[in-house]
Amino acid sequence: MGGRRLGDDTPCFIAAEIGINHNGDMKIAHQAIDAAVDAGADGVKFQNYVTEDFLSDKSLTYRYISQGREIVESQYEMFKRCELSSMQLAELKAHCDERGVTFFSTPTGISSLRDLLELGVSLIKNGSDFLTHLDLIREMARSEVPTVLSTGMATVAEIDDAVGAYRSAGGDALLLLHCTSSYPTPPEDINLRRVPTLSQLFGLPVGFSDHTEGTVAAAGAVALGACFVEKHFTLNKHMPGPDHRFSTDPEEFGFLVRDIRNIESALGSSIVAPTKAEMMSRHDFRLSCTASRAMRLGEIVERNSMVFHRPGSGIPPKLSEALVGLTVKRDVPAGHRFSWEDFHER
Repeated sequence: MGGRRLGDDTPCFIAAEIGINHNGDMKIAHQAIDAAVDAGADGVKFQNYVTEDFLSDKSLTYRYISQGREIVESQYEMFKRCELSSMQLAELKAHCDERGVTFFSTPTGISSLRDLLELGVSLIKNGSDFLTHLDLIREMARSEVPTVLSTGMATVAEIDDAVGAYRSAGGDALLLLHCTSSYPTPPEDINLRRVPTLSQLFGLPVGFSDHTEGTVAAAGAVALGACFVEKHFTLNKHMPGPDHRFSTDPEEFGFLVRDIRNIESALGSSIVAPTKAEMMSRHDFRLSCTASRAMRLGEIVERNSMVFHRPGSGIPPKLSEALVGLTVKRDVPAGHRFSWEDFHER
């Protein structure tokens, strides 16, 4: 996606979701792109919604915490001030192209989807709130652009409907995101085990849309198989607006990238065998059958003739019973690591 293949053998795609954290200010949007790229993001996501696509009742309000205060405001006004025009989208995509980062966005209708397609985007996303908008999902499939489908608030049946709609429209490049639509998400509601469950149920790559505070959940999701992580991103957590408080700032996003890359490195191989580094440890730390006392030529080895001491370059303890009853063919000092050459054959 975005010129990269996603799967078990590829690095996790890490996206900074700027969303509406630009507050309707293009200068902030551009600064956020630069900060996200500098922090290690592979992709930058915006929202190119049309408020009227999903909201007509201007009396609906939204309650959130901003700058330490509880804010209650009109949903319509909040979303309207952060709308991005098609020209602004083009400007932001051009900036992302210049910085070598994947630009993608969440449309809310056929017209906003077409705006993205006209820009030649390489990735699109369907938000959790639009999971049941099957007509939009079918249009995403017909676009032949790789699609990310977020599953917050969903039942298995609803996810199955959405995946079925995508596939029935000819789409074959779909990635599911495990998501909890709670802002911020408390630890007990994260349910990271859903990542492998979704992959098993639908036979699709699965990622994680992270609405938690901190970086632990994202790293944990990658350990469980997530190949895509999306995290809200802001220049400053203390800016006014609904999402800044629980978003990562540039420093924290950098920690997120570091933690994910370290987890990927730590996951390593599923093959159970000593590593290259452990081969030296096997010599140094394992035990050998060792003479507990000095022994004379012709003496017979008994159980109390042996102790098990480092290093592991001699006969291993598991073969100690085979030594009992053998006759030494030379004098050996206490602490001598036995080898088969020390004994007469039976």
